[in-house]
Amino acid sequence: MKQESNLGDRRPLATREKTWAKRLAIAIAERGFTPNSISIVGLVVGVLAGVAFVMTDIFPRGDRSFWLVGAVLVQCRLLSNMLDGMVAIESNHISPLGELFNEVPDRISDVCILIGIGYAADASPSLGYLAAVMAVLVAYMRAEGKIAGAEQCFVGPMAKPHRMFTVTLLALAQSFVPSDWRIIEFGESVISLPDLTLCVIIIGCLLTFVRRLKRVSEDLNRRRSI
Repeated sequence: MKQESNLGDRRPLATREKTWAKRLAIAIAERGFTPNSISIVGLVVGVLAGVAFVMTDIFPRGDRSFWLVGAVLVQCRLLSNMLDGMVAIESNHISPLGELFNEVPDRISDVCILIGIGYAADASPSLGYLAAVMAVLVAYMRAEGKIAGAEQCFVGPMAKPHRMFTVTLLALAQSFVPSDWRIIEFGESVISLPDLTLCVIIIGCLLTFVRRLKRVSEDLNRRRSI
């Protein structure tokens, strides 16, 4: 359940304005599901997505299926993230724990998914851990800015939706492209698609952190001068 004061302080998503999304949120609210329970569903599918990615290394013969399952679960995680806020509005639920249910499951999901990719087939665990740390750092910058009194800053280029879009592209590519395309050659060096994706996420998160720090600093200075 989201705090009433935070219902309008959400990540701007065009999908929320889609007719199907509004109807789905209304249907879920009418069946008595709470925003907090939807957040927990998002956490569960996020963890399962990470597990599916790990399974690609444990069961290499079925790795394409596990990659595809991971892609679907990542999108289910994003759908849950969108619906919890919409259901909060439709059902007018208010809870003192709403902010915790909004943030904590997201961070756990991010960590499980990115570390899961690090332990996937042909991937580097160290890159997975580093990507997870950077993702949490990006979210921390947004949260810290809000605590300091600035507006919520959701800028990218590697905010949560961008990270999950990148992960989904990787999972779909690993599901369908020929095996030879999974390894990219750079002269005498090679890199796997999972490692390349994690590097893109790490660099993107670093740029996102810097951009958010700059935006938050400018916003706080502007408010102080008013």
